[in-house]
Amino acid sequence: KMFIGGLSWQTTQEGLKEYFCKYGEVKECMVMRDPVTKRSRGFGFVTFMDQAGVDKVLAQTRHELDSKTIDPKVAFPRRAQPKLVTRTKKIFVGGLSVNTTIED
Repeated sequence: KMFIGGLSWQTTQEGLKEYFCKYGEVKECMVMRDPVTKRSRGFGFVTFMDQAGVDKVLAQTRHELDSKTIDPKVAFPRRAQPKLVTRTKKIFVGGLSVNTTIED
């Protein structure tokens, strides 16, 4: 299973499958969508029938779909990812107006 990041908002499941089927037989593919707006969230998943498809995708350094460079990676189940231990209480807040004060 592969995670596909950087998808265009216009990319459909059919388009995603069509792009990746040249690397091997695609078992399943999905473009993740917002449950309320149904708009693409800009990423998806592709599952190949065998590992050879994944290897072929990873062997190519650049992938472009719907005029956007996409970023395919091997997907790991959430439960298999190591948990991060954080002790900091800091968060980054960007895109603020120059007139924003600490009190805001």
